[in-house]
Amino acid sequence: MDSDSLDFLRKLISTPSPSGFEEEVQRIFLERIQDRVDRTYKDVHGNAFGVIHPDRTPRVMLAGHCDEVGLMVEYVNDQGYIYFSAVGGVDPHVTAGTRVLIHTGSGPVPGVVGKKPIHLMEEKDRQKVVKIEEQWIDIGVKTKEEALKLVSIGDPITFDVGFRPLFGTRVAGKGFDDKVGVFVVAETLRRVNREKLCCAVYGVSTVQEELGLRGARTSAFGIAPHVGIAIDVTFASDCPDVDKRKVGDIALGKGPVIARGPNINPKVFQRFVDIARTHGIPYQVQAESRATGTDANAIQVTREGVVTGLIGIPNRYMHTPSEVIDTEDVENAVQLLVLFLESLSGDEDWIP
Repeated sequence: MDSDSLDFLRKLISTPSPSGFEEEVQRIFLERIQDRVDRTYKDVHGNAFGVIHPDRTPRVMLAGHCDEVGLMVEYVNDQGYIYFSAVGGVDPHVTAGTRVLIHTGSGPVPGVVGKKPIHLMEEKDRQKVVKIEEQWIDIGVKTKEEALKLVSIGDPITFDVGFRPLFGTRVAGKGFDDKVGVFVVAETLRRVNREKLCCAVYGVSTVQEELGLRGARTSAFGIAPHVGIAIDVTFASDCPDVDKRKVGDIALGKGPVIARGPNINPKVFQRFVDIARTHGIPYQVQAESRATGTDANAIQVTREGVVTGLIGIPNRYMHTPSEVIDTEDVENAVQLLVLFLESLSGDEDWIP
């Protein structure tokens, strides 16, 4: 991945965007694509769009969701300790002891998620996971009044961790689920050859996926696409304790994952496979035996139905503050999508 693209990915990961609080990351997405598309806009829900050849058919929608899991200020006790709720599927195993940022109207307020020291815990308590509602954030104040001068009920909270290069092309950070999908959408819009396009392309950075695929539902309804492709992360099984019998044999660095199953149109699946084989793009196949927990699920059943596909980026440690991906998989996903768009003639009998 070149330095310009890597800087864009780093900026996406570093920008807080818990579900419902995606405004700033949407601005970054639109800035990245504005000089490569014919039109940009946002809808009432907060989804952000970049469109190439809007007057052409078929309409092809690319969707990656920009929201990340996070926390929210729920209650402040008399000593100024802040209790919080989860925004999306936050794992209570990993929250205790982490550093966080509370995003207020006056800027971020740092804090730490506190817990009783292990020395003071009963043996039976050491074996339990502390529930989210039993954890608290310490921002260093002494009273409720001091705390409420700094934070407000309903302020969003994110983990205070950064983007970290690892060995080779591997990187770690929070929110790769699914800011890496937003990255792929943006880079595909930037790199596709407009002269080779016979279709309209709607690249969408969707909101509130972690709360039930909400942004994909509203954006797909508005676009009424003929073809919809979701780009999301998927479970990598090349690390300890992940059962390949349940999620398949998926590894970092072996290419983007092409999903196959009832949520996926078989013609779209085969077109992706054929393109990957023809152009020597490494790829993996994952069986999805039911509706996926991705934007593809919502897109497929929009209006009278949409021809749908799903591209996954292998991801270790999903929904923790330190997810790990391989940037080569991301680059290959962009290449695969560019070639897919350029391959559409508009005369395909499987496109309505």
